[in-house]
Amino acid sequence: MDIPPPPGPNAPPGGGPGHPGQPGQPSAPWPPAPHGQQLPYQAWPGPYSPYSRPPVNGFAIASLVFGILCFVPAVGLVLGLVALAQIKKKGERGRGLAIAGSILSVLGVLLLVLSVATGAARDFADGFREAARESRQSGGAFPVDKGGCFDAPDGKIDSMKYAAEVDEVPCSGEHDGEVFASFRVNHTEYPGEDAMVDLAESKCADLQWAYVMDTWADFGDAEIYYFMPDRTTWRHGDRHGTCIFGATDPEEPLEGSLRSDATTLDADQLAYVKADRAFSKEYFAAPAQERFEDDLQGHKKWAARVDKGLAEQARQLRAHHWPTGTRKHVDKLLTEIEKGRKEWAKAAEASDADTYNTYYVAGLQALDGKGAVGARKSLDLGLTSPRDATPGDGPETGLDEHHGDSEEV
Repeated sequence: MDIPPPPGPNAPPGGGPGHPGQPGQPSAPWPPAPHGQQLPYQAWPGPYSPYSRPPVNGFAIASLVFGILCFVPAVGLVLGLVALAQIKKKGERGRGLAIAGSILSVLGVLLLVLSVATGAARDFADGFREAARESRQSGGAFPVDKGGCFDAPDGKIDSMKYAAEVDEVPCSGEHDGEVFASFRVNHTEYPGEDAMVDLAESKCADLQWAYVMDTWADFGDAEIYYFMPDRTTWRHGDRHGTCIFGATDPEEPLEGSLRSDATTLDADQLAYVKADRAFSKEYFAAPAQERFEDDLQGHKKWAARVDKGLAEQARQLRAHHWPTGTRKHVDKLLTEIEKGRKEWAKAAEASDADTYNTYYVAGLQALDGKGAVGARKSLDLGLTSPRDATPGDGPETGLDEHHGDSEEV
């Protein structure tokens, strides 16, 4: 038989048959308490109900996670100690997790100390960097970014087959090549080697003047090289073209960067080379036919473009506020420009080749470079004039063009 609960302060009122809690009888609501009285209640057995298990301590979980990862083992140890203290105080679960995390963290600390002492950490970091570098190369990109310099095997860039053969070095010292531009090949299908060469020659010829804005820059014996995708690397996703200034003689490497743009020039230098470029880009775009008689109309149109280029150069020079020491030289240069413009404008209207030649020579003589040399000297810019080069050949840099195939590692 069922035994009813003993009477006591926690027993239900009138705890007999028919009252809730008695076995074998249907449950019924507690009778209402008399006005002003409270019903007795069951005392709470402790911090947690037997029907709701204590939660797992969060610090214990975190300690185990950090202990397993081993990247920051000391953190896992600290979290484990904090977790053990909280578990003891609050009665939470997770003591085993906290202990495991602490042990793993201690092992991680010991391994870290050992790797530093033996150089294993350094070897791991070097290996990680090398893997990252190879990952970039396998995607087709040249391993040296714009503005970076490198050495090639045996100093011969034109004999390189794989981009991974290069060894990046500081531009301040001797080097075989300097990357001055990169571009994306926007073709849906591989266009063929000849098309790649034509694209590279056109792109690199244009992009060099965004990197070397000063047309009087001394290129020495540097030449233009480029790496383009071949059929194999194209199938693996290579779409990168890379333009390079490279040494022509392995025994005479380049030294120092050729870069002259907003990253290397101050505001006055930048203003001057931009103005000079407005004229130079027209002057060095002469017709392919060097004899005036063979293409008089082409030379007359070119003379008109040179006149406009000089006008733009003068406009930019007048728009800039020059330092006191430079102002007088710029004024002299402006006088030369205006004198030269008159001759080039007459050449553009010449009726025959002899008349054209007369004004052409006079236009060249007006631009004798004296004003430019003074202004450049005051601005600490290069003093080697390219104006003695044959118009149409570009600045006297000796920049021939070579190409290579970028291969995946």
